[in-house]
Amino acid sequence: MDSTGQAGTHRSAVELRALAQTGAAELGDAGFELVVAWVAANFAVDAVAVACSMADAVLPHIVSTQLPGVDVLFLDTGYHFAETHQTRADVARLLPVRLVDVLPEHSVAEQDRLHGADLFNRDPNLCCAMRKVEPLHRALGGYELWFTGVRRDEAPTRSNTPLVTWDDRNGLVKVNPLAAWTFEEILGYAALHQVPVNSLMAQGYPSIGCAPCTIPVAPGDDPRSGRWASLAKTECGLHL
Repeated sequence: MDSTGQAGTHRSAVELRALAQTGAAELGDAGFELVVAWVAANFAVDAVAVACSMADAVLPHIVSTQLPGVDVLFLDTGYHFAETHQTRADVARLLPVRLVDVLPEHSVAEQDRLHGADLFNRDPNLCCAMRKVEPLHRALGGYELWFTGVRRDEAPTRSNTPLVTWDDRNGLVKVNPLAAWTFEEILGYAALHQVPVNSLMAQGYPSIGCAPCTIPVAPGDDPRSGRWASLAKTECGLHL
């Protein structure tokens, strides 16, 4: 690893893109254990990152079972619920992972001075771009592959999520081992394996983002309908 704690020199984009195509063809609709096993067989642990919003720790748990010591990236936007920070602390304490806090270029106070207070109300796309998309893009530059917890049942925009794909924007392999899971399966796995779960999940928050932009969801509604509920926005931009 280099001085930042990230992986050093890695394979070219051409090699990684070909590997992503091979993995997608080999795995098809394989279960999560086979997906993680494929990653473990083809990538060094320090070339792999797990993105986790800290709604639950199912993804870090299933990955660290086969890749102990893996980096778990937490986008610390400066706007998270206290319960989200508590979940992050629980993950760092209980799982065999290395927690990496990914920070925006500017603090909330600095952003307020540059763009005015409550940018999330006036230009949520710009706010997400500065506090989520750019910091994650910068952090992923040190890896060959990242895991995400994106699921097809979360929203229509995610209904075609593949298990393995090439992430052209960030220049690395993207793996979504929970793509076919339901919200109920996430909760069931967490209960069975005693995995940390954000306490807001039991209070009507099936999808948890920044506190100013997240509200509870009515039973049966789209799990992500509580995100930017009053705005014409459905995604933060991380998975577009």
